[in-house]
Amino acid sequence: MSTTAPPLRTALPVHTRLEGAVPDVERAVIEPILDDLERLKRERNAVILAHNYMTPDIFHGAADLRGDSLELARLAAETTADVIVMAGVHFMAETAKILSPDKTVLIPDQRAGCSLAESITGADVRALRERHPGVPVVTYVNTSAEVKAESDITCTSSNALRIVESLGTDRVLFLPDRYLADWVASQTDVEVIAWDGACEVHERFTAAELDDLRAADPGVSIIAHPECPPDVLGAADYVGSTSQMTAWVREHRPDRVVMVTECSMADNVAQESPDTDFVRPCNMCPHMKRITVQNLRTALETMQHPIDVPADVAARARSAVQAMLDAS
Repeated sequence: MSTTAPPLRTALPVHTRLEGAVPDVERAVIEPILDDLERLKRERNAVILAHNYMTPDIFHGAADLRGDSLELARLAAETTADVIVMAGVHFMAETAKILSPDKTVLIPDQRAGCSLAESITGADVRALRERHPGVPVVTYVNTSAEVKAESDITCTSSNALRIVESLGTDRVLFLPDRYLADWVASQTDVEVIAWDGACEVHERFTAAELDDLRAADPGVSIIAHPECPPDVLGAADYVGSTSQMTAWVREHRPDRVVMVTECSMADNVAQESPDTDFVRPCNMCPHMKRITVQNLRTALETMQHPIDVPADVAARARSAVQAMLDAS
């Protein structure tokens, strides 16, 4: 069974999609922009793919397809649209282009980057291979195309453990997130050699913060993303990817929950879980928040900014991503 939220049906009227997701005072501004987006998508034969960290006006209003990084990778490969607009960050748009080389892939703001993707280069991976000859390289999808191209297989936070164990080796190189690597290492007998990268959003959470939340509300459930530091994960009731956290809330229906991840995630899940009270410590990703309904519209109006991945890099990166999809 899929753990991702179902794709949004954009055939629903704009006002229906936004109901309960966006304050009424904002809807008067947003709805005409969404109407423009629907027209432009029809004209361009385009779809908008939205990550779970997008703001509710995008996630519930503008998106045609939505999910975590693994689901977006699959959807990018499967869509029949001519144009993909990525409501996410640059590495996600690159992954879509890698899997759909004949499609036009747009990123609305070129500054929408990622601290993890920027923590490592292709040259770094080559140097790691020299220091650890014969050890397979497992690369988190939160990386550039050139890093994926130097890797054996990619993974996401939802399938990292399965991917590591699927290789049948005693050791793996795991990059670039050291906290996700630590989490995987705690779940397996495979030796995990980690790169020293981190997500600037998840790294800011602390166990003391969670202890204070639990002291104030002993009955609250705390669920955390594995990009968080080990002491944070140790203080959580459940650890999982964004889609796994969504499924956990849907299945367990807690009275109150803290989602220890980017704060728009709770906004989006809350819309689908009205009986749960979401306690919201908010660490915001500045890169994700560069994507807005306004620049989504501009991207389709002007066809900016197209993603280009050199053919040789794309071919090698595609092999690593496809290996993950085949193993998932």
